[in-house]
Amino acid sequence: MILYTPMSEMDIFPESEAEMSKRHCVSHNGKQLYVEELNDGSYQLLQVLSSDPNDFMDENYTPGTILR
Repeated sequence: MILYTPMSEMDIFPESEAEMSKRHCVSHNGKQLYVEELNDGSYQLLQVLSSDPNDFMDENYTPGTILR
């Protein structure tokens, strides 16, 4: 099924309160990132929050990357 909508995935498929409490906006090396805290205390990168196109080209900030 494909949904063509301007709404985010979280608006269409809401997550539980427990999952949402593990997600945070953090600053890492001067970049704003949206991350999810994992059980071992590390963070998994979900989204880069930037208006600089070069931030999206940085291989260290690929979604899914584990940050310690």
